[in-house]
Amino acid sequence: MKLKMLFAATALIVAPALAMACPGHSKQAMSCADGMTYDHESNSCVVVAS
Repeated sequence: MKLKMLFAATALIVAPALAMACPGHSKQAMSCADGMTYDHESNSCVVVAS
């Protein structure tokens, strides 16, 4: 019984640390529809002026 409790406690302590240690999930690319581009100032997609 104590061994199961130790494993459960270890999993609860280690899981969040592993989730935060993964840098690949912190950045996500913004994609806009055709004819639009991403505007960093407004943080949204805007129509491309031609």
